[in-house]
Amino acid sequence: MNKIPMTEEGYNRLRAEQKRLKMVERPAIIRALAEARDHGDLAENAEYHAARDRQGFIEGRLREIEDKIARAEVIDVKRLSGSVVKFGARVTVADGDTDEEQTFQIVGEDEADVREGRLSITSPLARALIGKKLGDTVEIETPRGARSYEVLKVAFG
Repeated sequence: MNKIPMTEEGYNRLRAEQKRLKMVERPAIIRALAEARDHGDLAENAEYHAARDRQGFIEGRLREIEDKIARAEVIDVKRLSGSVVKFGARVTVADGDTDEEQTFQIVGEDEADVREGRLSITSPLARALIGKKLGDTVEIETPRGARSYEVLKVAFG
């Protein structure tokens, strides 16, 4: 069973979604199914079929979340230190072409949101940055062609 690295914040977000699905969404869909059944003929009842579809989505998402929680390897970023890029690091890079600086935190897949500065550990840029240190340059292939980035800062916490 492969472990899934995630920050404590990402783990807590998954737990909150699990709780919401179990305590709010699941009971609401059960009520919606009961109401739809009361309306009669299920074969031609669009509300019933929509509720069943939603129920299937909720149950599937719950199974997915429970699997990820069971395999979670929660990494406490506050306890990490050093000058080498690794999971949880906040990395400031400069684009080799434009000198534009960007800061990313390397996080688990479910936590990633580039607009928020959270980069998935499985993304090409994060994979290229892992193991690098201040001053190192990485090159990655993007849809726009090859790009290079220089590591300007590595921080944790």
